[in-house]
Amino acid sequence: MTGKPSQPPNRKSGSRHQPMAASPVVTAPPAPELPRNVPEPHRSQLQGVELFAEISFKIRQSLQLKEILRTIVTEVQQVLQADRVLIYQVLPDGTGTPISEAVLPAYTAILGMEFPEEVFPLEYQQLYAKGRVRAVADVRDPSAEVADCLLEFVEQFGVKAKLIVPILHSLNVHPPQKLPPQTAIWGLLIAHQCDRPRKWAEFELELMQQLADQISIALAQGELWGQLEAVVAERTAELQAVNSSLQQEIIDRKQVEIALRQSEEQLRLITNALPVLIAYVDDRECYQFNNPAYTNWLGKSLQNIHGSPMREVWGEDCYRRMQPHINHALAGNIVTYENEIGLHDGTTRSVSINYIPHIDKDDRIIGFFALTSDISDRKAIERMKDEFISVVSHELRTPLTSLHSALKILVTGRLGVLTKDGQQFLEIADENTERLVRLVNSVLDLQRIESGAVTMEKQACTATELMIQAVEAMQAMAQQHEITLVNQPLDIQLWVDADYIVQALTNLISNAIKFSSPGGNVWLTVKRQEQPSIPPQKGRKSTRSKAAKVAALGAVPIEILFQVRDEGQGIPDHKLETIFERFQQVDSSDSRKKGGTGLGLTICRKIIEQHGGKIWVASTIGVGSTFSFTLPVIDN
Repeated sequence: MTGKPSQPPNRKSGSRHQPMAASPVVTAPPAPELPRNVPEPHRSQLQGVELFAEISFKIRQSLQLKEILRTIVTEVQQVLQADRVLIYQVLPDGTGTPISEAVLPAYTAILGMEFPEEVFPLEYQQLYAKGRVRAVADVRDPSAEVADCLLEFVEQFGVKAKLIVPILHSLNVHPPQKLPPQTAIWGLLIAHQCDRPRKWAEFELELMQQLADQISIALAQGELWGQLEAVVAERTAELQAVNSSLQQEIIDRKQVEIALRQSEEQLRLITNALPVLIAYVDDRECYQFNNPAYTNWLGKSLQNIHGSPMREVWGEDCYRRMQPHINHALAGNIVTYENEIGLHDGTTRSVSINYIPHIDKDDRIIGFFALTSDISDRKAIERMKDEFISVVSHELRTPLTSLHSALKILVTGRLGVLTKDGQQFLEIADENTERLVRLVNSVLDLQRIESGAVTMEKQACTATELMIQAVEAMQAMAQQHEITLVNQPLDIQLWVDADYIVQALTNLISNAIKFSSPGGNVWLTVKRQEQPSIPPQKGRKSTRSKAAKVAALGAVPIEILFQVRDEGQGIPDHKLETIFERFQQVDSSDSRKKGGTGLGLTICRKIIEQHGGKIWVASTIGVGSTFSFTLPVIDN
């Protein structure tokens, strides 16, 4: 056995009817006054009944277990006139501690002390768990069968008699059907008499048992309350988390709305400030949005333009020029073209117009975006440049022709023999003069085509005839560069200007020969195709699939596809589009050696476009290039 535990300061017993945490609505009924002539035993018994009723009521109305236990020990101590009444809780490890106590000032308070397992060993716990009750009138009476070690232990607290009742606790508050609830010892309700031995009355034992049962009820009620609190706490945490999530979502939505408003405001400022026409047109060709530039250009208010058809806004003549491009955009294609439009002040402007189709999630075209830019200044500069080039070229053509002829005569030696160095310088001068003549002729040809001065004299001919003429014209050059020309003609009827198509073919074959290594091949092929070719567009994605575009066009025309393929050095990706512009070459450093003017492909493009076709190039570095162009079928 362990020695005597330390003693805390004495604690006075509480008074009767201490306040309890109870329902603010329901209150306990007042106890009737006991007659003064009732004998003491009967008076105590009636007080016990009153106490039991009061405790039962408070347990039903309160969830404050600590207050209930304090009331029980205080009231029992007064009813039984015991020196000490306590509630001893058995802990899971077998040790225990008094958790509530009412004791007279003359005796040692043991509230809060910790007692070892030997004070209440496991075999005793098992007996009390089965409902054992001990009423010991005299702890020293041998018939009480109090062990010597336990006797020594209780005497250190002055105990002469004791009454012990188990407090049982159900292990499962809601047992399964057909299974009895399992119980275990939770603690003990103990009454001590310290001044003398005492024989405990039967009603005192019954009262202690009844109160122990009430404590068990309070424990179960407290456990249920704890479980309910845990569920409520868990649900509250979930609701708080949901509420926090909702609050964050609201904050995020507000931030998105603010950002969206700011973005819309910035977009509005940009569209209002730009000196271009920005609009959105629905699938009925009616305006649904216009920036203020429309008012400045057309002299119409935005309210009048909104919802109006394009035909009404632009007039019949201008709309007639726009209509094919509008139809093309509403078929799902990105459209870029140039037009002449009249303004409200009577002036005319050259404009570049872009249409970008608006396709919804169901792949339906519901409208298009329109961007119109003023290119009048650029067009004026281009006209001035063309006029200047034309004038200069015309002025240079005659003296260059005379100079070239004179140099040719000198090279033949008819006017005398020069030294070896002189002959070499003369040949260089002749080559450069010939190159200048070709350049001037190319500039003049391009200027005539662009200005419309050249009329394409179309006639019926076959692809075979055109290809044979082009190959025969380039055969000498091919042999000089040790290149084999592979001609694969096809007898297809065309309605074209034969001379200009042969010029385009010879330009393409000439380029292929120049940039091919000796011993290589150059192929010239032609074929008929049932679907229109869609040239690759670098740096810009198509808005629809090729099949969708073809389907949107309705009846599919037949095209003739010519291709010139070489095994040369190839063209870098960033040059594939610019290669058809004026004076653009893959490698300008060797242009002098190759003998090119930088205008051959530009002239080819103009010729093909004049025939209603398209031209493009596909290339792989180190493998070769394929120049392709299309021509429509013969017109009936």
